[in-house]
Amino acid sequence: MKSRIPVAAAVLLLAVSVPAGAHEIGKTQVTAAIDPVHHTYQVDVVVDPDALLTRLQVRTTGDVASPHDRVDRDRQLSAFGHEFLSAVRLKFDSAAATPTFEYRASSAFNDFAEAPSIVRLRGEVPAGSKSLTFAYDLAAGTFALNVRIGDSPAQTIWLEGSTDSAPISLVAPPPTPTLTEVAVRYFSLGFSHILPKGLDHILFVVGLFLLSTRWRSVLLQVSTFTLAHSITLGLTIDGIVSLPARVVEPMIALSIAYVAIENLVTTELKTWRLALVFSFGLLHGMGFASVLRDLGLPRSNFLAALVTFNLGVEAGQLAVVAMAFFVVAYWRRNALWYRRMIAQPASMAIALMGLYWTIQRLL
Repeated sequence: MKSRIPVAAAVLLLAVSVPAGAHEIGKTQVTAAIDPVHHTYQVDVVVDPDALLTRLQVRTTGDVASPHDRVDRDRQLSAFGHEFLSAVRLKFDSAAATPTFEYRASSAFNDFAEAPSIVRLRGEVPAGSKSLTFAYDLAAGTFALNVRIGDSPAQTIWLEGSTDSAPISLVAPPPTPTLTEVAVRYFSLGFSHILPKGLDHILFVVGLFLLSTRWRSVLLQVSTFTLAHSITLGLTIDGIVSLPARVVEPMIALSIAYVAIENLVTTELKTWRLALVFSFGLLHGMGFASVLRDLGLPRSNFLAALVTFNLGVEAGQLAVVAMAFFVVAYWRRNALWYRRMIAQPASMAIALMGLYWTIQRLL
């Protein structure tokens, strides 16, 4: 038992040092439409309204006050026009633009089935402008900036946080990316969302791996998890299923704790374990979909981007399993020793991390 305590304590310290949003969920996506005939522009920023209100409150007063309901939240967001515009840097050539602000509330029918809202910015393009740059200080992580000039195909630029975009030409738009370029880009995004960015998903897969030394157990669990998250990935992207981040994020963390705790009391793959892994996979799929929505999907190659992102996620998960096996391959030969010295201490540490994240994300 003593050998388990240092491992658990070390990983708990790691949990404290890692942000609760190890898997960042957001709905930020920006679409800029330029009308070269009338010399006007319209920028739509797709946002998670709850997250946006929190960030604006912190940015302005440093205090976070929860709204009474959806109506109160939308009223507060509509009044934050000046503060929102101060977080946007839109320039034509070297001249800063001064757009108008309009908040368009989400159309979800209740607070539980939350949908993203839109902030619409409008204004005039200065005559003779040859390029634009964009930055958004309220975004968390990578997000997509989709730019359409007149009737030309939209071009997608990925921005990291508040980083300014490179100048985007208004007179010579780049060619539409090929199918191969889209596939490579989204496969890479899917893989990197697991390795190295998806610590919570990594720990969930490791928790599945630790249950038993039998490969049949690992393959059945990973296959069940894959099937489930592939279903909700597609349904969420299509808008058929939608749950708010404040529900999905704690549940993902709790799923990590559950599989790890069950590893402490059993070594056999039971039917209920597969059923729960399937249910947890549905939650993780919503998390993947939120990230993919955050990155944006090209309309011309929508299906290719969706499929290759999912394949990238699967490749990342298989890489996690392969690395876990490489680390413990020698000790797996002795099932009893492996369980006492590897599986149980590691599962205890993962359970502590999952529970810590659950509480932190709820708060």
